[in-house]
Amino acid sequence: MKDTRETLSSLTVSLHWIIAVFFICLLSVGFYMTNYNAFALYPIHKSIGMSLFILIIWRVIWRYVNGWPIPVNQYSPLERFFAKLVHWLLIIGIIVMPISGMLMSAGSGHGLNLFGLELFPANLDATGKVIPISASLGELGENIHGAVANIMVAAISLHILGALKHHIIDKDGTLRRMLGKKIQ
Repeated sequence: MKDTRETLSSLTVSLHWIIAVFFICLLSVGFYMTNYNAFALYPIHKSIGMSLFILIIWRVIWRYVNGWPIPVNQYSPLERFFAKLVHWLLIIGIIVMPISGMLMSAGSGHGLNLFGLELFPANLDATGKVIPISASLGELGENIHGAVANIMVAAISLHILGALKHHIIDKDGTLRRMLGKKIQ
């Protein structure tokens, strides 16, 4: 089913909310891990991030095939500009975050494991110490991952504020539509 002005497909709604909830959780855990050196959380963070990447690719393909949702009302050019900007930041960010995370992990020599299944081996010396495969690629991945995480916090915040504005001030049904309800 294709998205319309009155209703969004169950696929659009499902992909939006599943990715949103997991992505916000991964961001929160990522900031926690970074600030408190919670190394035990890294394997689960990486595994969930790589698993979510599959849904992210599906969402991006669906967005390309289905197009962007039709706005429920006419909005000012400034509102349309910021809506497009935030939506593009979100789409690009959900793609860049897992890719940069995988680049960081693999490049720094930590490998890639998906819930214990080795996808790309860690690079260890005889004593078990991690040796970077490419320190510069690992560092590039880390820098991108950190910068995009901060951009995503801002974009997600603006997206939530926009949804609340539509719901509380405009009363236009945009949020109801994203909750799977049909609007008049």
